[in-house]
Amino acid sequence: MSNLDYMHEKEFEAEEAVETDRGDIERVRPLPRISIHAFCETDSVARTLERCAQDRRMAKVHARINSGGVIAAANMYASSSTPNLLILETSQNAETLMAELGQLAEVCDPDTRVVVIGHVNDVTLYRDLIRNGISEYMVAPVSMADVIGVISGIFVDPDAEPLGRVISFMAAKGGVGSSTLAHNCAWMISELFESETILADLDLPFGTANLDFNNDPAQGIAEAVFSPDRLDEVFLDRLLAKCSEHLSMLAAPSMLDRNYDFSGDAFLPILDIVQRNAPVTVLDVPHVWNDWTRRVLSASDEIVITATPDLANLRNTKNLYDTLAKLRPNDTPPLLVLNQVGMAKRPEIAVDVFCEPLGIEPCAIIPFDAQLFGDASNSGLMIAEASSKSPIAESLSQLAHIVTGRAEVKKRRKGGLGGLLGMLGRK
Repeated sequence: MSNLDYMHEKEFEAEEAVETDRGDIERVRPLPRISIHAFCETDSVARTLERCAQDRRMAKVHARINSGGVIAAANMYASSSTPNLLILETSQNAETLMAELGQLAEVCDPDTRVVVIGHVNDVTLYRDLIRNGISEYMVAPVSMADVIGVISGIFVDPDAEPLGRVISFMAAKGGVGSSTLAHNCAWMISELFESETILADLDLPFGTANLDFNNDPAQGIAEAVFSPDRLDEVFLDRLLAKCSEHLSMLAAPSMLDRNYDFSGDAFLPILDIVQRNAPVTVLDVPHVWNDWTRRVLSASDEIVITATPDLANLRNTKNLYDTLAKLRPNDTPPLLVLNQVGMAKRPEIAVDVFCEPLGIEPCAIIPFDAQLFGDASNSGLMIAEASSKSPIAESLSQLAHIVTGRAEVKKRRKGGLGGLLGMLGRK
C-alpha cells in the first residue's frame, strides 16, 4: 500500500468514526446543569473531551479540562471542592491506580461521581473499581458518543420518558416559502404517521400559521414566552390550538402592539416542555439572526433550510451551513429544500451549481406552482388537502419521512425536475 493510499484509508476511517459518533449520540438525552472536571494524560483523550464540551447536549454543563492524572486531581482538590463529576485518565497499573484513587478519596466530596479512563483492559480491575465506588471504567481510546453516553447514564433518569424530536425550518432569505413548507410538513407528519405533533410559530409579529390553518386562537406562543414561570404541561395544553386529530399549534399573535425583543434562552423552556409532551415538534423560525434564533437552532434535532435558486439565497445558505457547522459540530448538516424552482422568466442557478459549494444533495426540490399554493393558502388548506395527487404533495410526503428519520436523502438523478421523486429512498 502506498503512503497516499494509507492516508486516504485513515481519512476514511476518521470520517466513518465521526459519522458513527453522530449516529450514536443522537439517541442521548440532553444533560442537566452539572459541573464536570476532566484530567487528561494524552492529547487524544483531551481532544475527545473538548468535542464533548462543545456538543449541544452538554449546553447546560460547565466543563473544565485539565492536564494530568489522578494525583494532579488530588492536589487540586486538597484546597477546593470537587465538581459533580470527575473524569480521570490514567496509564497506571492496577496497584498504583488504586493507591492514587485512595489519595483522591481523602479530598473528594462524598456526592462527587468519578469516571476513570484507563489504558488497561482488565476485567478484575474494572470490578475492583466499581466495588470501590467508581461510577464507570472506560478503556481508551474512547469516542465522544461513549463519553456522553456514560455521563448521561449517570445523571439522566433511565426511566424518564423519551424526548420528542424538534425540527426547525428556517429560510435562507425572506419570501422563499419556509413557513409554508414547515406548516405542510407538520400536517403531513401528523397525518401520515398518526403521531402527535406540535407546530410552534416563532414569528410572533408576522406569523402565518393561524392563516394557513384557518385557526385564530386567543392564546398561543406569546403567552408561553412572556410567562415562563407559569409554563407547565397544564398551561401548555391550554395554549395549544387543535388543527387536526394529531396536530396542535402554538400560534403567533401576529400583532404589532408590543416589542418582541427576547433574551437568548427565552424559547428554551418551551422546547423543554414540548419535547416531553409530543413525539414531534416543528418550529417555524423567522428569517432573523440573533441570540435566541441561534440558540433555538443549536438545540434542534434537525434543521431544514429553504432556499430559492438565486445568488443571494446561495450566499445566505452557505453562510448558514458554515455557521451551523461550528455551532453543532457533532450533528449532521441541515437539510436543504430548493423551493419555487422553475419560475417563468426568472434567471435561476442550476440545482447542481447551487449545491456544489454546499457539498450536499437537496432533500426536496419543489417546483414553482403559484396556482396550487395560492389556492391552498387562501382556502386555509394544506397542499395535500387541496391536491392530494400532485407531485408537490408527494414531495412533501417524502420530506416528512426524511425529517422524522424514516427515510434518507438519496443522490439526485441527473436530468432536471423529471427525476425529482426518484431521489429519495424510504428505509
